[in-house]
Amino acid sequence: MEKIQPKRNKPEKLIGLIFASLFIFISNIAFAEIAVIVHPENSSSLDKKAIKKIFMGKTKKFANGNVILPMNASKGAPSRDNFNELAIGRTTAQVNAYWSKLVFTGKGTMPRELTSDAEIIATVSANKGAISYVDASAVTDAVKVIATY
Repeated sequence: MEKIQPKRNKPEKLIGLIFASLFIFISNIAFAEIAVIVHPENSSSLDKKAIKKIFMGKTKKFANGNVILPMNASKGAPSRDNFNELAIGRTTAQVNAYWSKLVFTGKGTMPRELTSDAEIIATVSANKGAISYVDASAVTDAVKVIATY
């Protein structure tokens, strides 16, 4: 016996198409590519595990002995949320809780926060030990990209 399917009318199809398009649009915004950047003269080679250790305060110097200055995007910046999830493997709330514990116990200093991708690029380009991340579309020749997520 053949099963009879109800016919969809045009408004239902249109609403379905709108929701599908909206989902694709939001997915692209939520997962914009993140570029990890350093000073152009920084010759250090860092893999993704090393980058995670730097931003979790477990590594404080580059292989050449220079002090690392990790810098975060400001709280609420999409690049910060994406970086935390893709590079650190934790939500921003989990990373903040981790750092709060380190700061409270005197075992660490939270990375400095900068307000915009332009400020991050300007600061990293002026400090040989700086490392940070920005939306990949904001990268300029003033910095060197060492990883993307």
